[in-house]
Amino acid sequence: MGSFITDLKNSFNKGNIYIQFIYINVGVFIVTSLLGILWMLFNRNGAFVLQYLELPAWTLQFVKQPWSLLTYMFMHAGILHLLFNMLWLYWFGQMFLSLFSAKHFRGLYLLGGICGGLLYMIAYNVFPYFSDSLYYSYLLGASASVLAIVVATAVRAPEYRVNFMFIGTVRLKYVALFMVVTDLLFMTSGNAGGHIAHLGGALAGWWFASGLSRGHDATSWINRCLDCFSEGLSFRRQSKKPKMKVHYGDKAKDYDYNARKKQQSEEIDRILDKLKKSGYNSLTTEEKKSLFDASKK
Repeated sequence: MGSFITDLKNSFNKGNIYIQFIYINVGVFIVTSLLGILWMLFNRNGAFVLQYLELPAWTLQFVKQPWSLLTYMFMHAGILHLLFNMLWLYWFGQMFLSLFSAKHFRGLYLLGGICGGLLYMIAYNVFPYFSDSLYYSYLLGASASVLAIVVATAVRAPEYRVNFMFIGTVRLKYVALFMVVTDLLFMTSGNAGGHIAHLGGALAGWWFASGLSRGHDATSWINRCLDCFSEGLSFRRQSKKPKMKVHYGDKAKDYDYNARKKQQSEEIDRILDKLKKSGYNSLTTEEKKSLFDASKK
């Protein structure tokens, strides 16, 4: 059992950012499902407990559980719900990282979920159509976050061709457009809240990609918060460890290493400038590979 957990940790740490988010979603689903089974064995209904991790439509209930604006985007209603969201996250996560950085992915996943959740609450509290279901409606799922990734990728590389079974090759801009139009048409369906949240995620993806081309990163504030939180945890762990002896290596080797890192950084900056000015299609195969390799670090 210990080796299995160690293998999972190593796989998580070595995986790309989208793989790590898939691990988190799957892990949350397994834990919450097992807790639900445990409560059922004791003839208890655990649904009301799990609702504190789901996003309520009613604003007064949301005030009691503000953390749900973040936790809901890692919750799923069933195995198929989880499977389809993770497949989309896997497919488009790879494309996204060929155009943007891992930090952009991390920030946009959360930004898409936040925008989707806020639009969901606004719609349910503003439109009379939802008044009958306002007080008992909850939102869960990564769909808004996934659609933000899809739309951002489509905005940056609209002519990118995607192969679908039984359909053939479709340009990415049409894939994103189809998904958005479908959500608009089903805003009054049985899963109205989910479709509204999808539109919020799509808006976040468009906001991020179009803003980044003008030099504005809509995810920067989220990444700053996450970095500060991560640094705080790292500082607490280091403060508990005993002081270690530091052995200084060969200064010449350190100089060569720093020089190589500086050269690689300057090359990535040059490629990003070219990408910003001329678009993804203007990059050479070697430049695309360099950008993709840098996004995995």
